[in-house]
Amino acid sequence: MPLYYLDTSALVKLYVLEPGTDRLLQLASNLSENRLVVLALSPVEVRSAIRRRERAGDIDPDTASLILDELQKHLESKFLRQPLNDTVLDGALEMIDRYALRAYDAVQLAGCLALKITTGTELPTFVCSDQQLVAAARSELLPVLDPCAGN
Repeated sequence: MPLYYLDTSALVKLYVLEPGTDRLLQLASNLSENRLVVLALSPVEVRSAIRRRERAGDIDPDTASLILDELQKHLESKFLRQPLNDTVLDGALEMIDRYALRAYDAVQLAGCLALKITTGTELPTFVCSDQQLVAAARSELLPVLDPCAGN
């Protein structure tokens, strides 16, 4: 079964219509064949993104609450969670030294790299729409899926 690690830019696309949403919905709808992994920190980032959009008036409060409720259900039933631990945090420090990444982006990439180590022969595909982060993931020899691109 293919293993996909969704960074926050990809995870949000499952709940908010954006470029790449269709591709993410296809990945998620095929859960019998695909396993989706998110970092334990991702719900914080998604909640922040949804609440920011709500405050900006892009999403009404009822819709925001429905999205966050749906995310919570999926976290309990559909997604595997990559723990946020010292290995991930140490890896994030290395990613920041190696690449011009924002802190949470470095943590996301380090989370996927930690998953790669724990899965052994099974290589997770890093799913992300942030081009700087995609480039860093490719430099780390991870397979990458940008839901907004044709790869």
